[in-house]
Amino acid sequence: MLLIYTGPGKGKTSACVGQAVRALGRGFRVAFGQFMKRPDQAGEQEMLARLLGENFLASGAGFYRDRADYALHRRKALELLDWAGERIDAGLDMLVLDETLYALGHGLVEEAEVRGLIERCAARNCHLVLSGRGAPDWLVEEADIVSDIAEVKHIYARGGKARLGIEF
Repeated sequence: MLLIYTGPGKGKTSACVGQAVRALGRGFRVAFGQFMKRPDQAGEQEMLARLLGENFLASGAGFYRDRADYALHRRKALELLDWAGERIDAGLDMLVLDETLYALGHGLVEEAEVRGLIERCAARNCHLVLSGRGAPDWLVEEADIVSDIAEVKHIYARGGKARLGIEF
């Protein structure tokens, strides 16, 4: 199955982590990768690293804000794609790739590369979970399950700051 968590609201990564934990609880072999996010950037990374060991990778270079940094971010994205391919070939039951849609939207990952992941996972009966804002129509059409996480209210709108253990 192809599962997508998208939308402007908070909770896409949390949904991915929950999906991975549910699968692990049923004995699935799971790998979890994060585009964009640097290692040790967020609290879930500590727990995922403990649970998954070498089947967890946060390979990002942080937020992509400057086109001058494209080469670095693209290289980091390619590293994660290679890692993901190795995991698929090793016989996973589920591959979770957090922030794929963010990377796709900024051209750090190409549509053909995402389609290739989908095909490889389908050929090996590996569930693929992707997240990020702005799921393109072709991906929504391809997916088996799509959850659009909406923002109803967020402290950022009142000038609040990101909080340890809540946003990161």
